[in-house]
Amino acid sequence: MALNANRSRRWILIGGSAAVAAGFAIREYRLIPPDYAGKQLSVQAAHKKAVSGDILLLDIRTPKEWQATGIGEGAHFLDMRREDFIPALTQLSQGDKGTAIALICARGVRSARLSNRLTEAGFTNIIDVPEGMLGSAAGPGWVRAGLPVNNYDRSAG
Repeated sequence: MALNANRSRRWILIGGSAAVAAGFAIREYRLIPPDYAGKQLSVQAAHKKAVSGDILLLDIRTPKEWQATGIGEGAHFLDMRREDFIPALTQLSQGDKGTAIALICARGVRSARLSNRLTEAGFTNIIDVPEGMLGSAAGPGWVRAGLPVNNYDRSAG
């Protein structure tokens, strides 16, 4: 009987360890942005170009995130989880897949992934802002850089 109890405990420990390892692997995958071979901008350059109209700066985070930090001055907000994301982006870019579109998220992970997907979808001038709003290994981010933000107005989106 004791032998069976020891085997059961061993399998529980092995299973628990595997679950923990899988959890860490998923967490790391979500936090490490994929390589994006296209153009990148610092938050300062993205702000300057967005305000001057040289790029379409797109904040792809969620409404909850926009509410928490605001939206960078000059940026449009479009939740990347929307089912109609591509049509909405196409409308914002006036149907021109060559429009310079810079993507910003919280820490550069989602923007890098979406930059790759939009490039594959035929958009030819996608630019990643890898610092994001909150900072990453690429830099301090929009908020800590002290760049201006506008409050998120739910009725505007």
